[in-house]
Amino acid sequence: MNPCRVRDFTVGDGAPLLIAGPCVIEGREMALRHAEAIRDIATARGFNYCFKSSFDKANRTSVDSFRGPGLEEGLDILAEVRENVGVAVLTDFHTAEQAPSVGEVVDVLQVPAFLCRQTDLLVAAAKTGKAVNVKKGQFLAPENMKPVVGKLEAAEGKDIMLVERGVTFGYGNLVVDFRSLPIMRKLGHPVIFDATHSVQRPGGLGTKSGGDRTEVPYLARAAAAVGVDGFFMEVHEDPDKGLSDGPNMLRLDTLSDLLDELQRIREALAPSKVL
Repeated sequence: MNPCRVRDFTVGDGAPLLIAGPCVIEGREMALRHAEAIRDIATARGFNYCFKSSFDKANRTSVDSFRGPGLEEGLDILAEVRENVGVAVLTDFHTAEQAPSVGEVVDVLQVPAFLCRQTDLLVAAAKTGKAVNVKKGQFLAPENMKPVVGKLEAAEGKDIMLVERGVTFGYGNLVVDFRSLPIMRKLGHPVIFDATHSVQRPGGLGTKSGGDRTEVPYLARAAAAVGVDGFFMEVHEDPDKGLSDGPNMLRLDTLSDLLDELQRIREALAPSKVL
């Protein structure tokens, strides 16, 4: 397995990674405040940490939904988080033309699940030289991520992570097949489990997606028992007032207990039983 380099640490051969932050950038002070709080919680519990927040949520259900501050202001805020809080930073992008600008600021470019097969997007991300985090599409079997990895590797991408975030099951529901975690890891790169998007209900509230954050700990604990290289969680100090994905974002004040549980599960497993 090829570890993934992210700033000053690697994913896949040591401490687990936590990718966490508010779904969308809601403001400069809010981003800094969350990054500092999550950093302290994660590092105290033995996790490497990467702050996540989006400058543009381009796939909101409704045209009237809040999308974020946009590319220029959003990257300015992410650069400040990276510099002042001293953490790695991840954000998603939606066009190949955005990749060079995003790559100048962040440590990890994230390819959204709906766009995971877009060749131009994958190639542009790889060519920045930064780590690339690809979310498996809700419509893909885990083995179908092999061509995705092949596109990144063909563009000389070396630092790659793959994310499980559930698969479409009927209308407005996602389920997680935990077999996908070892299947994707056999592709040779670290696997991350997205615990909050896996409990999302796409379009479940009509003009926006629903979800149930109370289900997050159950799925995260299951993923820890199977064995993963890290966890992705959207976290907010007051999710019910969050401007995007509020129903499935984890409350900040519950994060420390959950990370403690995940580490206890990891420690209880013999090395031979972890991915």
